[in-house]
This record gives sequence, structure tokens and C-alpha cells, in this order.
Amino acid sequence: MSDVEQRLAAMEARLRRLEDEQAITRLILSYAPLVDSGCDRQVAELWEEDGVYDVDEIYMQGRDQLSGMVRSRNHQNWISGGCAHFAGPPHITLDGDEATAVCYTLMIVNTPDGFTVRRATANHWHLRRGTAGWKAVNRINRVLDGRTESPDLLASHFPEAVRHRPA
Repeated sequence: MSDVEQRLAAMEARLRRLEDEQAITRLILSYAPLVDSGCDRQVAELWEEDGVYDVDEIYMQGRDQLSGMVRSRNHQNWISGGCAHFAGPPHITLDGDEATAVCYTLMIVNTPDGFTVRRATANHWHLRRGTAGWKAVNRINRVLDGRTESPDLLASHFPEAVRHRPA
């Protein structure tokens, strides 16, 4: 392979990584506006057919359960009362057609005293590229309330990270 061909192949690989990261970022960041607007089918289609969404309040597997969560009375009450899910930018690690990402999310709700943060969560995503593009395989959310599993979930994304734990 010539020097030009090697450079072109390296550039194509870098471009593919950037495009993959952009597609994954768009998928993750699309969840909040879709769930807050009640678009149940589009929320469910962010996951693979049998994908898992494991929130410490509820465990869902498959698109029917994901769609059902958005249509549920509880979720519809959040929407009609005023709520906003906000996702921070994800840190993405690519491995071919598999990827993981971590980020934070906030659920902000409207109360008689104004807007307040109901939940702040650590999020760990496992994603896979298929014929329809990138989809979530598994998303785990844990509330950041001092329990050790929440920062452990974030640290698990960084294989060489060692968490300091107070004595």
C-alpha cells in the first residue's frame, strides 16, 4: 500500500469514528425531547427490538415496554405538569460495531414554587451498529444520591480508572 493509500485509509477511519460518535451522540440526545413530547414509538425505536432500559425506578425490556412507559399515566402526568429531561454530552468509547457511553441526565419538573430538579442520574449506555444504524442495547440509569453504584456505573466506562474510596 502506498503512502497516499495509507494516509487515505487512516483519514477514512478517523472520519468513520467521528461519524459514529456523532450518530451515537444524536441518538442519546434525542431521547429527552422525544420522551418529553410523548413520542412513544420514536423513543422505543432508539433501542434494539429487545433492548433494555434499566432505571432504578423501573426495568423495561423490549420496545413495547419502552413505548408503554411513555404512554403511561405517570409519564403523561409529568408531561402535562411540565417536565424536562436534560442530558449532558456523552463520553463515547467505540469498538467496531459496539460502543459504550456515559453521561448525566437531569429530570426537571414544574412545581408550584417553580422548576426543580427531581432526579440527577448517572447513565451507562451499550450501543450497537446494525443495518438500521446505531441503537441502544442496554441503558442503565442510577440516581446520584450517594449510593456507590452510581459513581461505579460511571467509572466502569473507563477501564483504567481507579475510584478513590474513603477509608
